[in-house]
Amino acid sequence: MALLPVVNLTLLLFISLQTTTLSIDPTVGFTPLPLDSSYFQIQTPYDLPQDQRYSFKNGVHKFWVYSTDKPFMSTSNTAPRSEIRILQYDYTSGIWQFEGYGYVPSGSTGVCIMQVFGGSLSSTSLQLRVYNGALTSYRSPTLVQNIYDRWFRVNVIHDAGANTITVYIDGELKYQGADRGDATHYFKFGVYEQNDPSNYMESQWKGIKVFKK
Repeated sequence: MALLPVVNLTLLLFISLQTTTLSIDPTVGFTPLPLDSSYFQIQTPYDLPQDQRYSFKNGVHKFWVYSTDKPFMSTSNTAPRSEIRILQYDYTSGIWQFEGYGYVPSGSTGVCIMQVFGGSLSSTSLQLRVYNGALTSYRSPTLVQNIYDRWFRVNVIHDAGANTITVYIDGELKYQGADRGDATHYFKFGVYEQNDPSNYMESQWKGIKVFKK
């Protein structure tokens, strides 16, 4: 009987170690870069005041669009969006990282919430999308089964030289694969309508950071 507490303590320690090793800090070894509102270009439907599709309150960026909205420029034929394009950190080489905390309310579907823009095979090298609560890379694979109605940490690492992209959600490795070719790249986040969209699409973001190695 005297051994039981020791066994239980050992088991708890093992479980604790197993749990903590699942989550890491992907920013270790990276250098944080300056980032404030001057680095943000806000893109919303061209025919509406910006505050009708974007707000920033208490450190939280809120983006929303309707499937009937106009594109962000009158000369564009793209789908509705309310996004921030990060300026001054366009890149063609090196290892770069985006970090932010995202939130998507129930019902928003068929929408891209974060992009690595630029590619030779397509206009983007990564799109994180939401379909019925699942977070996906493009249409597939599924990275997380249900991200609705909770804050989740997003870390996207792009090694432009090796043409690879790695995605961590809440510190857990969820995806690693090839980008879509050499190009000038930059990060975007918000909402951008994709296929099979809901009528209303929303995401919220906070704690946005950019890193470089």
